[in-house]
Amino acid sequence: MKTITFSMVMLTIVILTSCGNNTQSKVSATINDTAQSAGTMNKVQAPATPINGIVVGYLQLKNSLVADNGNGAATAGNQISDALKKVDEGSFSAEQKKIYDDIKDDMQENAEHISANAGDIDHQREHFEMLSKDMADLLKTFGNGGQALYKDFCPMFNSGKGATWISEIKGIKNPYLGGKMPTCGSVKEIIQ
Repeated sequence: MKTITFSMVMLTIVILTSCGNNTQSKVSATINDTAQSAGTMNKVQAPATPINGIVVGYLQLKNSLVADNGNGAATAGNQISDALKKVDEGSFSAEQKKIYDDIKDDMQENAEHISANAGDIDHQREHFEMLSKDMADLLKTFGNGGQALYKDFCPMFNSGKGATWISEIKGIKNPYLGGKMPTCGSVKEIIQ
């Protein structure tokens, strides 16, 4: 029995390694989703795109806000800020460069506000709302490497005006209301 189990594990490893980076990235994302749902892991991975570092930082920020973790949100804000500075714009088309140039300064400012306000999660959430709008535009422009992402909507945030966010999981985990109303919201769009 141990031989059969060991053989199955080895076969799975061989298949995953031979399938290429896209499959590995999707498998990593699925593993991360499952682990996050179980509360055992806080690291997020996204498929390779020119904006990969920004997406990873954003998803970690979202998950920190879901957990009402202002310090984690501040760390993720720093990660987004660093990732914005490291984006290689040399591979962008003229249209991508224009959109990125229109968005990056606002994203940088919002990420810096989030990172500087670890003790004020409400302020972080206000900047997360603006950051989420820019993230949706970035994903429309650069894609998401084939990983399904979800554009979710919370109708209660901002005095009932509502706000959107991007998530790597289909289930609602609300970053605007955190532990107060963790499942408030709905999926509005699947970004493929």
